[in-house]
Amino acid sequence: MALDNESVFTWAAPPLKFGIGALQEVGAEVGNRGARSVLVLTDPGVAASGVPAQVVASLEAAGLDVTLFDRVGVEPTDDSIGEAIDFARAGEYDAYVAVGGGSAIDTAKAVNLLTTHDGELLDFVTPPIGAGRTPTEPLRPLIAIPTTAGTGSESTTICVIDMLRLHLKAGISHPALRPCLAIVDPTTTLTMPAEVTAASGMDVLSHALESYTSVPFDSKPAPEDPMKRPAFCGANPISDVWCEMALKLVGANLRRAVMNGRDLQARTQMALASTYAGTGFGNAGTHLPHANAYPIAGAVQAYKADGYPEMPMVPHGQAVSVTAPHVFRWTYPGDPARHLRAAELLSGRTFTGVDGADALAGVLSELMTDIGIPTRLTSFGYGAGDVDNLVAGAMKQTRQLSVVPRAVTAEALGDIFRAAL
Repeated sequence: MALDNESVFTWAAPPLKFGIGALQEVGAEVGNRGARSVLVLTDPGVAASGVPAQVVASLEAAGLDVTLFDRVGVEPTDDSIGEAIDFARAGEYDAYVAVGGGSAIDTAKAVNLLTTHDGELLDFVTPPIGAGRTPTEPLRPLIAIPTTAGTGSESTTICVIDMLRLHLKAGISHPALRPCLAIVDPTTTLTMPAEVTAASGMDVLSHALESYTSVPFDSKPAPEDPMKRPAFCGANPISDVWCEMALKLVGANLRRAVMNGRDLQARTQMALASTYAGTGFGNAGTHLPHANAYPIAGAVQAYKADGYPEMPMVPHGQAVSVTAPHVFRWTYPGDPARHLRAAELLSGRTFTGVDGADALAGVLSELMTDIGIPTRLTSFGYGAGDVDNLVAGAMKQTRQLSVVPRAVTAEALGDIFRAAL
């Protein structure tokens, strides 16, 4: 009897404008979509950089009525997103423009969803944390302008939220959330501090590595309803191409971008890497490092990250990368050849089966040390007594767990978290 495996994969990405000066074309793009009133969403730090002011000027020059909301929360919470939703509901906007990192873009996705639908955030969050409600109404045009080379949110269907009272992160994922256009101008990343550059770059790397090593799409169960395939379909031939290119670019440019933020060539190549990885993971999916990152970020008590606002937080790129070497040492048996190939693409060195599970883990650890990103959970204030809670939080991330290349158990997760202490 033949196994009822998936035989079809889905792949999609938004239109893209990329290059120095692309930022100036946002007004024409929004106006071309028939909008007359637009809400620009950004956070205070990005607002201070002057980039949102350039966006507003371009929109106004195109004859649009523009409102700026500059109170997006960095590492957005259900409270900060709720404030943005209330602000947007009080106005009437034909389109949205998000300017910033994943915080601004994810907030804009939630605003777009909750101003075109009734209900609350938790209604749409992926089960078992939320109800998993599916959007049914058309969303308004959303143009994403990333100012960090990291999140890839401009390419994806995903909105990530820090649920304060649940002490963990959760996500909403649906094709309707994907922006209608991504405008990527590498000059917007020049003012990022070194610490933010490092964390954002590790997020790019995690996107590419996790997608590249995720379970192959045709080894997943076939869906009962082909119109309800999950957004994360697993490794597939198209995503693989984008992920391989992203790995090469990160390996060649992340150290340079961290050490000299005004290296425009390195910034441009990292912006490309982020775009490549976003188009890859937005379809294949991220797995265990991201699943681990959500409770790491959500349960932190007192950690203050250099280069970030004054608040207890673990930046997403730090939370994702801290367990990554240990995860990929554990997932290595799921596809040794692919793990070795990833290590080669990232490092430019040659590896064989003799190097085994330490190849990719070692390359990752070297890079993390070079760019000065935290390599231990103890850096965030976690200890052995926190492992059970971290495991419980990670086990709730069903979207990520569905594409891990090995069967995940609480025992295996506990070993990974303990190894990262």
